[in-house]
Amino acid sequence: MTTVGTLHAEHDQAQQSRAGQVQGRVALVTGGTRGIGAAICRGLADQGADLAAGYWREDEDVEKFLARMAADYRGQRITVHEGNIANADDCRRVVGEAIDQHGRVDILVNNAGITIDRIVAKMTDEEWQKVIAVNLSGAFYMAQAAARHMIERGTGRIINVSSVIGETGNIGQVNYAASKSGLFGMTKSLAREVIFELIRAGRQPGDGIGLTVNAVTPGFIDTGMLATVPEKVLDRVRSQIPVGRLGAPDEIARVVCFLAADASAYITGQIWAVNGGLDM
Repeated sequence: MTTVGTLHAEHDQAQQSRAGQVQGRVALVTGGTRGIGAAICRGLADQGADLAAGYWREDEDVEKFLARMAADYRGQRITVHEGNIANADDCRRVVGEAIDQHGRVDILVNNAGITIDRIVAKMTDEEWQKVIAVNLSGAFYMAQAAARHMIERGTGRIINVSSVIGETGNIGQVNYAASKSGLFGMTKSLAREVIFELIRAGRQPGDGIGLTVNAVTPGFIDTGMLATVPEKVLDRVRSQIPVGRLGAPDEIARVVCFLAADASAYITGQIWAVNGGLDM
């Protein structure tokens, strides 16, 4: 018979065996209380990180997320931070709150994103601007605030979660594709710029764990974002994916955790595709 105590013991044992990749680091994950973001939070916590998870006020799962994380990761500090990712002041406040409550931010994962699908002929100005504001501008505001802090400390990781749609495009998603494609240029430019700033500050960029900026591009992942997609459409999507299935949030989390690790200091400015071979 399995008891709650047994489950906790098994989880603690598994956690200890995997801990160390980001042991003692502080990670801030936007959109961190559900879907891919929640999987990223759990993956980083499994490897020893303390967490600050961002969310928007319409998220009904925050309390459940916080309670479960607190139960599963006893001894690690887990906080949640409400804010509108499309608002520059909110982004800067959330970064500041995370630093105040945890003492620093070592890892930023720009995961928050939305879709408002409409063909170009029918897309409104607001539908275009809102998706760009959340998916691209919000990532910039968060990265700008976090990069200043990381440059001062001389180390850090910034990981942007893009999408395969940014690489391939998609009918009805010109706003989403533009925002996710924009993250590629932002990732590569920021990766160069933070090193430039480290040198200006008299720090050698090759020392220690470094300061890196990378992006991950998920394919079609089995999350709530696909819940409204008709099954016929999902069947057609699956038929186009060489591995023949949707991805799991944990499969994205594993790549994010790899890029967040101290040992990944020689990887920067790169776009990591996790899409089942959809775009080769």
